[in-house]
Amino acid sequence: MKKLSTLLLFSLFSIWCYAQNAPVLDKDKLFDLYQSQRYADAAVYLKNVLGDDTQDLKALTQIGYCFLMAGNNVEAEKYYSKAYQIQPQSLSILFSLGNISTKRGNNDKAKKYYGEIVKIDSNNFNVYKLLTNLYPSAKDSLRFVYLLKANQINPNEGDVADDLAEVHAVNQNYDKAYEVLDIAIRADRENLVLQRAKLPIANQLKKYPEVITSGEILMKDGTDAGVIKDVAKAYYYTKKYEKAIKLFSKLETLLMQNENTLYFTSLSYRALKNYKMAAFYTKKTIDEAISPNTSSYYALLGLVYEENSQFALANSAYKKGLQFKVSPTIYYRLATLYDTKLKEPKAALHYYNQYLRSKPDAENDKSEIKFTKDRIAQLNLTD
Repeated sequence: MKKLSTLLLFSLFSIWCYAQNAPVLDKDKLFDLYQSQRYADAAVYLKNVLGDDTQDLKALTQIGYCFLMAGNNVEAEKYYSKAYQIQPQSLSILFSLGNISTKRGNNDKAKKYYGEIVKIDSNNFNVYKLLTNLYPSAKDSLRFVYLLKANQINPNEGDVADDLAEVHAVNQNYDKAYEVLDIAIRADRENLVLQRAKLPIANQLKKYPEVITSGEILMKDGTDAGVIKDVAKAYYYTKKYEKAIKLFSKLETLLMQNENTLYFTSLSYRALKNYKMAAFYTKKTIDEAISPNTSSYYALLGLVYEENSQFALANSAYKKGLQFKVSPTIYYRLATLYDTKLKEPKAALHYYNQYLRSKPDAENDKSEIKFTKDRIAQLNLTD
């Protein structure tokens, strides 16, 4: 807050000095507006006193700054753009225009302004960091280029190191990712974000003792599913299966398990020759790997085949869906497929009965249930 007040006072002083040879500003009023953070009122006051058509650089940037602080990005861009026309190589103006463009979702304009900063000052760390945010995908080559440049300028900065390590890891350059994080951690040993980011990379490099030592300390700081998983894997790879199972089970208790953690739990039990639990967790792994919507997807696929008169394929798709989940909808579609398209009444009767046994919704499926009961009665008469 003290830093902000100093900045505002300096800005106020600049405008006041300018005002010595211009329309008179009430510096006390302007100071009060700044102090109370009434930036919109300050912008309007400055515009009214200095004139909307002013060409003075300090006045333009100050009005633009007030509008920016007030959240009025349209007016802020208007005044900063005027200032840009007067002094196109001003870093502060370019940064402001880039910031405004980013806030308004115009990334192309932001890239343009930040690109101009790079041409003026090729070693400006802040602009490279801002540019990386405009390329959010870790697979984007330009994100890598800008992160690399920023990291070269300041290898100790944690956010850039973390992001660069992620890009290296995506490209499976684990040694480089580890080195980037290691340098930043040495500069800030209490940075838990960097330490957490380092664990999976250290696991990839088979630095299991380091993962266990660091991870156990991190787990005392709080519950982090990623940390627990990485430490559990390190215990598995060092053949400390009981400790691995204990941590994997903790994830289940916290409802943070996934296909991968269940798989390693199964492997741990298998290594201990506890085949009953190994089989149990293998089944859980399979269940976790299968989407609960898989049967619905096969139901849709079967319907598409059926509507295209590909009845054999529709039949196979419907039955495949039943392998994942019992579905009244699929039973009904199979019944009508055999009844109306394949002309196999015995099979149709079987699936109509299966449909009723699967307990369809009495309210939402009222018409289908009635049709099914009527059709079963008709098929039984002709049997």
